[in-house]
Amino acid sequence: MTDAPRPLDGITVISLEHAIAAPFCTRQLADLGARVVKIERPGSGDFARGYDTRVNGLASHFVWTNRSKHSLTLDLKHAAAGGILHGLLGEADVLVQNLAPGAAARMGLSFEALHAQYPRLIVCDISGYGEGGPYETKKAYDLLIQSEGGFLSVTGSPEAAGMAKAGCSIADIAAGMYAYTGILSALMLRGKTGVGSRIDVSMLESLVEWMGYPMYYAYDGATPPPRAGAAHSTIYPYGPFPTGGGGTVMLGLQNEREWLVFCEQVLQAPALASDARFNANPLRSEHREALRQIIVDGFAMLSLEEVVARLEAAGIANARVNDMHGVWQHPQLKARDRWRRIDSPAGSLPSLLPPGRNAAFSPRMGAVPGLGEHTREILQGLGIGPEEQARLAADGVI
Repeated sequence: MTDAPRPLDGITVISLEHAIAAPFCTRQLADLGARVVKIERPGSGDFARGYDTRVNGLASHFVWTNRSKHSLTLDLKHAAAGGILHGLLGEADVLVQNLAPGAAARMGLSFEALHAQYPRLIVCDISGYGEGGPYETKKAYDLLIQSEGGFLSVTGSPEAAGMAKAGCSIADIAAGMYAYTGILSALMLRGKTGVGSRIDVSMLESLVEWMGYPMYYAYDGATPPPRAGAAHSTIYPYGPFPTGGGGTVMLGLQNEREWLVFCEQVLQAPALASDARFNANPLRSEHREALRQIIVDGFAMLSLEEVVARLEAAGIANARVNDMHGVWQHPQLKARDRWRRIDSPAGSLPSLLPPGRNAAFSPRMGAVPGLGEHTREILQGLGIGPEEQARLAADGVI
């Protein structure tokens, strides 16, 4: 279905973006066919370009969140940049920005300032804490939001110094996802009303929404769920267990039927199912250290493959503990043909298709842009010829 129309064909997105939250949002819009113009600082660009050099010299974060975009270098603080930016906005459907708090408004790019001139324009503002309130201007990075949002209090090992951040930028990802879905809903709303609207996305609010279970578990002053490492804090046995030969299997038991089958068929110790310490999930969680030792002892004489075979035969949920190399080679991703090749300034790279396959169209899997790669092309489209482009370059505007 490579020639089939995509849902956002014909939609133009202008993005004043850096780091992860906004780029992750706009990359997904590009996946659906939107033309995304990424405005970057001349000379250095999005600072995520410099996070590392792990992908043939390119930054891992940048490769992940910036395929299928057009890169335009433009110094937004230069007086001559305003005409170019507004030329783009006059053709745009969406403006996305995650600049420092208040920066877009100071440049005259608030929704209120733009709406009269571009009534159909949708404006999506992404920030750490959202507009208003005592934290409005507070600097925010992913780890800081994980801390403020309570994530660190329930993640990591039980000891006092055992808190741990997520291994990926979950606060940025959460905000990017809500910005993405917010823009899709705003496009649908514009189809009904004919006018654009504003979306205010807060990283804090995005992550706190994801913290709903531990928050309600601690409702009205109740004890919060404890940090439990890779195990579940309130369901047991649910987490990693060693096997013979140095392997590790991840178990996931959810109910009493599965507990009975686990004892009978996996541990081959049917009497354990009725042990008064373990015959209900709250009791198993309370006595998890004793139960863990029983399971560890039962698995010690079995290889990882043998444990997995017993779990599969018993219908007990389980998983292998993959590292990143294991994920690159995951047989399920390969069997479902989830990998494609994309171009980049460093050559061809593998790239995962976006989740949620739609049989009606194929997502765009375009190149990761070089810094300013599309500047000349974009300016030419605005009627700015080579001589004027050369002057703008000499003046440091582009």
